[in-house]
Amino acid sequence: MNQKHHSFDAEKLFLRKSNFNGYKYCPFCQTELEEGLYDAVRRLACPSDDCDFIYYQNPVPAAGAIIIEENKILLVKRAHPPRIGDWCIPAGYMEWNEHPRDTAIREVKEETGLEVSLTGFFEVYSGNDDPRSNAVLLLYLADRTGGKLEAQDDALDVAFFGFDELPENIAFQAHIQALKDYRKRFLP
Repeated sequence: MNQKHHSFDAEKLFLRKSNFNGYKYCPFCQTELEEGLYDAVRRLACPSDDCDFIYYQNPVPAAGAIIIEENKILLVKRAHPPRIGDWCIPAGYMEWNEHPRDTAIREVKEETGLEVSLTGFFEVYSGNDDPRSNAVLLLYLADRTGGKLEAQDDALDVAFFGFDELPENIAFQAHIQALKDYRKRFLP
C-alpha cells in the first residue's frame, strides 16, 4: 500500500471539511479571513476594504458509469482511501477541463480496464459522506466497447453482481441510492 495512505485520517478530514477546508487567509491579499453571513450562508470573507474575496465552499463534480451485462452491474473494490475494500460504481472526480462524459469514460478505464460508450444519462446525486469533499455525482449508462476487465491501479478487484447479490459494503450513500434507483427503474 502506498505510504501516504497510512496517514489517511477520515475524522480529521471531516472536521477540516466542516471548517471551510482549512481556509484561514485570503488567497489574494493574505489578510486573515473572517466568518460572516453572505447570501444567508455562513462563509469566510476577506475584511480588507481593498479586497472582495469570499470563500464559496462548493461541492466537487464527479462522474461515473453504470455498466450492466446479463442483468448484473459492474462494481469496483476500492484500493485507496476512503473506505479501502468497499465496493462502488466506477466513478471519480472531474479534471479541470474535462466534460463529465469524458470523466465517466476515463474513470471506467482507469478502474476496470474497460472501454465504454455512454448510452444515456442516468441521474445526479449529492454526496457528503466522503471525508475529502462533498460531491455532485453525475452517473451515465454505458456499454462495454473494448478493453479487458481487470482491476487497475484504482481498484483491488472488479466484478459484476446481480442486484440480489450486491455486497453489503457499498462505499458511499450516493452509490447505494443509485443502485436502488436502477433497480426500481429497470428491473422487474
